[in-house]
Amino acid sequence: MASDAQILAPTSAAGEGADPRRWLTLAILLLAAFMNLLDVSIVNIAIPSIQRNLNASYADVQWALAGYTLAYALVLITGGRLGDTFGRKRLFLIGVIGFTIMSALCGAAQSPGMLIASRVVQGAMGAIMVPQVLAMIQVMFPPSERIKALAGFGVTAGLGTVSGPLLGGLLIQHNLFGLDWRPIFLINVPVGIIAVAASAVLVRESRAPQPPRLDPVGVGLISAALLLLLYPLVQGRQLGWPTWTFVSMAAAAPVLAGFVWYERVKTRRDGSPLVPLSLFRERGFSAGMGIVIAFFLGIASFGLVLTLFLQLGLGFTPLHAGLTFLPFSLGVLVASGAAARLAPRFGRGVTMAGALISAAGTVSVIAIVHHYGVGVTTWELTPGLAAAGLGLGAVIAPLADIVLDRVPTRHAGSASGVFNTGLQLGNSIGIAVIGVIFFGLLGAQAAPAASAVAPQLRTGLVAAGVPAGHTSRIEAQFGVCLHDRLVAADPTVTPPSCRTGAVGAALPPAAHGVLASAGGSAVRHDFAASLQRTLWFQAGVFLLSFLLMLVLPAGAGRRRAGDSAPGVQTPVSISNAPSGSTVATMTEGGSS
Repeated sequence: MASDAQILAPTSAAGEGADPRRWLTLAILLLAAFMNLLDVSIVNIAIPSIQRNLNASYADVQWALAGYTLAYALVLITGGRLGDTFGRKRLFLIGVIGFTIMSALCGAAQSPGMLIASRVVQGAMGAIMVPQVLAMIQVMFPPSERIKALAGFGVTAGLGTVSGPLLGGLLIQHNLFGLDWRPIFLINVPVGIIAVAASAVLVRESRAPQPPRLDPVGVGLISAALLLLLYPLVQGRQLGWPTWTFVSMAAAAPVLAGFVWYERVKTRRDGSPLVPLSLFRERGFSAGMGIVIAFFLGIASFGLVLTLFLQLGLGFTPLHAGLTFLPFSLGVLVASGAAARLAPRFGRGVTMAGALISAAGTVSVIAIVHHYGVGVTTWELTPGLAAAGLGLGAVIAPLADIVLDRVPTRHAGSASGVFNTGLQLGNSIGIAVIGVIFFGLLGAQAAPAASAVAPQLRTGLVAAGVPAGHTSRIEAQFGVCLHDRLVAADPTVTPPSCRTGAVGAALPPAAHGVLASAGGSAVRHDFAASLQRTLWFQAGVFLLSFLLMLVLPAGAGRRRAGDSAPGVQTPVSISNAPSGSTVATMTEGGSS
C-alpha cells in the first residue's frame, strides 16, 4: 500500500529542483510495473499447458492463481510503509530483483508445489515493487506534470490488459526452445535485469519524513483469517470435504474479529494500525469497499472458467484462446478511458451502468453458449465478451474516486491501500469459490453429457463391429468413466473405469476411435453446460454490486469545475486484477 506519507509526500517544484531525468526514469519504472501487470493476465492462458506438463490438479491451478493475488494483497498493505521507512528506491530494487528471481523459478518449476510457492513469493515481491513506483512518481514530478505521469501508468496497465492473453498465447503456441508454457515467466528475466540496472543509475532515493510504524501482528492476524477461509475452499473438493474444512472456515470469523480488536488497540497505542477502522464510519467508503470485494469476486473467476472452457472444453489453442479474450481486453481499455471523463459529471451513475453492462455481457455469453453449444466460435462470443469488458472498465475507472471521496487527508494513503487490498481479496476469494462451483458442476453434468452423446456412441460401436450384447454395457461404463475423469483431482491420470478392460470384453480396433470421439464430444457438452451454470454466479455478483451502489451517497463521484474531493488531496489507486482485467485508476482531487 502507499501510505499517507507517500501519497502526500513533498514533490518537486517545476523549476530548479525537478529531476531533469524524470521522464526517462518514469519509463524504467513503468517497465517494471508492466512486468508485474502482465504477469497477472498472462498466466490464465497457460493453465491447460501447466496442467499437462506438471501433472497439476485443478486445486494446484487455483492456488497458482489465488496464491499470487492473495500474497500481493497481504503484502501490498505493508509494502508502501517499508518504502517510507527504509527508502523507496531500495525497496523498489528489492522488489524488482525478487520478482525477477521468482519469475525464473516459476519458469524452472518441476512440480506444482514449486510453482505455487514461487508464485506466492512473486506476488509478495510485486506488492513491494508497485507502491514504490507510485510514490516515486509523486516525489519526482511537479503537480503540473504529475497527471501526465500517472496517465502513463494508466496506459501501461491498459497495455498489460490487452497484451497479456495475446503474448501468452503466442509464446505457448510457438513453444520457444521447446519450453512449452515456461517462457511466459522467463520473459520477465531480461526485463527485470534491464529495470534493475537502469533504476540503480537513474532513480533518486527518497523517504517519508515521518514514516508510520509497521503492524506485523495485524498482518499476521488478517493473513491467518484469510488462509483459514481460502485453504479449505480451494482444497475441500479434492479432499472430499472432511470435517476440518468446515471448522477452518468457521474459525476465520473469530480470527477476523481478533484482528479488528487488535487494530483498535494499535490505534490507541501509537496511531499506526494496519487498517484505520475509522475509515469505515464514512458510508461512501464502507459501501464502496463492499462493492469492490463483491464486483471482483466475479472478475478473476470469469477469466478462469472461460479459459478452461475454451482450451480444455473446446480444444482451442492458447493463441486462439488469447485472441478470443481480445474483445474483453479492448472493452476494458476503451471504457476505462471514457468513464474517467464521464464520472465527474454523472458520479455513481457511471459505475452503476458498468455493473449492469457487466451482468448483461455475462448473461449474453451464457445465452450464446446455450444457443450454439459446443460449436460456439470466437466471433459468436465477441459481443458478450466486449460488453463484459466495457462494464469492467466503466466500474473500475471511477470507483476509487468514489470510495475515497470523503476520506480525510491524513488517511488518504491508508484508504488507497485498503481499496487495493479489497480488490485483490475479492479476486482470491472469487477464484476459490468458483473452483468449488465449476469443478463440482463438471461432475454433476457428466451424466447429461453422456446421455447427449449416447446415440453417437451406440451407432459408432455397432458400425465398428461390437456385439450387441456388449454395447449397452460399454455405454453404461462410458458414463462412469466420463464422471470419474471429470472429477479426478489429477486430470492427467486415467481412472480405472476408463480402461477398456473394465467392460469385460476385448474391443475391436475401430471401437477405440469411436470411444475417443464420443468422449471428446461428451467433455465439450459437459464443459458447455457447466460454464453456463457457473456464469450465473458472476452475473449475480455484478447485480449485487449494482444494488450496493444504491447505498452510496447520491452525489458520490460528481465534480463541478474547480472542485476537489472533500478532504483528500491526491489519492492514487492502482487496481491489479487477474484474468486480463488490470486497470489503473487515478484520482486527482487537488494539489499536494
